[in-house]
Amino acid sequence: MASSLTKDAAQQGNPADGGKTFFGHPRGLATLFMTEMWERFSFYGMKALLPLYLIAPGGMHMQATTATAIYSVYMAMVYLLAMPGGWMADRFWGPRKTVAIGAGVVIAGHITLALPTPATFFAGLVLVALGSGLLKANISTMVGHLYNGPEDPRRDGGFTLFYIGINLGAFLAPLTIGTVGENVNWHLGFTLAAVGMALGLAQFMLGTRHLSAESSVVAQPATPQEKASVLRKGLIWLFVAAVFYTLLAVSGNFADWALMPITIAGLVIPIAVLIRMKRDKEVTELEQSKLSGYIWFFVVAAIFWMIYDQNGSTLSIFGENSTTNNLLGFHFPTSWYQSLNPIFIMALAPVVASAWLWLNKRGKEPSTAVKFASSLTLIGISFVVFLMPLLDTAAHGGKVSPMWLVAVYFIQTIGELCLSPVGLSVTTKMAPAKYSSQMMGVWFLAVTAGDSVSGLLTSPQLNVDLNNSVSVTVEAVLAVVAGVGIWMYRKRVKELMGSVN
Repeated sequence: MASSLTKDAAQQGNPADGGKTFFGHPRGLATLFMTEMWERFSFYGMKALLPLYLIAPGGMHMQATTATAIYSVYMAMVYLLAMPGGWMADRFWGPRKTVAIGAGVVIAGHITLALPTPATFFAGLVLVALGSGLLKANISTMVGHLYNGPEDPRRDGGFTLFYIGINLGAFLAPLTIGTVGENVNWHLGFTLAAVGMALGLAQFMLGTRHLSAESSVVAQPATPQEKASVLRKGLIWLFVAAVFYTLLAVSGNFADWALMPITIAGLVIPIAVLIRMKRDKEVTELEQSKLSGYIWFFVVAAIFWMIYDQNGSTLSIFGENSTTNNLLGFHFPTSWYQSLNPIFIMALAPVVASAWLWLNKRGKEPSTAVKFASSLTLIGISFVVFLMPLLDTAAHGGKVSPMWLVAVYFIQTIGELCLSPVGLSVTTKMAPAKYSSQMMGVWFLAVTAGDSVSGLLTSPQLNVDLNNSVSVTVEAVLAVVAGVGIWMYRKRVKELMGSVN
């Protein structure tokens, strides 16, 4: 009953807003927009520095393959932990409180990263991943709470605006955090990331009165027995992990095997979660059908993110070693390449959102399946373009123009706009009622699965170099073939989705 009442209140609007809106959307969207902007500022600043710090002589001075493996596993863990983050909100704290706690953990993580020792560096990575997991899924869920159900016509536009906030923070981060980290001091750059997240937390606490009352609701409160069980199991797994990694350190195998359990978990857990939901007897027949359709989108997204997230590793390392980083006589840090995608997003997102609306009014908007198929085809084409400078530097040496990477990022951005905001929206529409907050975590598990594949391939056991032309060619072909596959089965997927478009 409490959940029903709070949902009704959310649909009637928040009286504290005084009738004011944010570009025609509920005023609470401004609070979530700014909070996520600062969180992404800290996250993408870290992302821009991480692979460069790992390979730099003044940093960790690792091989490119090892740096790619660590980067991929870190990215996988950030999004893997979004699932338990959603679960904590559903069972213990509610989305609003979980976001505040997650932001605090992220701040602690960046402060730990700023301490100049290898041990604190990796401990900081763990804390940032944990805090991001608590925050990421729940803040997106809270955006959904602002609207009057899945059929609210403002919903997709609201998620698009929210996505612009993400990319505004992502754009500013490399220009500030990246510049300070590369040109002044790596650890000072990590400190700036902590400052950014602190600003985000302060803004969130000040603006919570504009959020939906539903965002404070614990959907399925855990019983005291369940809380005790979670604590007991958590301590057991913590003990097992401590023993395992201690044995690796003592035996001298830590460097070779430390990432493998995490990588395997990143592949197994997404599959296990989807299987558990499909077997849940409390999920209705209609919800089961939607869930079956959603699995298609999940697989497409996993392939997309496996390739896309190499813009922070493969493309960044190429930018550091094989491009001039010079444009019109101006030399810029390698981390600045990470600002290309968000600035393209901000420029193109309103255009794409308007195009979907224009087509919708004429009954010609592509289905979600067609949009996802387009995203895969575009990410494949981006790697075909990347092959040209990659083959040129391999054959003739020297460095190429940075405009090659600009072109690659531009194509990838169009593909992202066909998948990411659409995926966020369709996830909230197709989520079974029982898994309302957790389902957003499932969407982020697609990133985990994709990055875990990259982490497994570049692990010391397989040692595949994703930075060479053979790997890039294989990935390009895989993306295009998968895009054609989802397009061929688009009608079947539409049937499974029911009334959701």
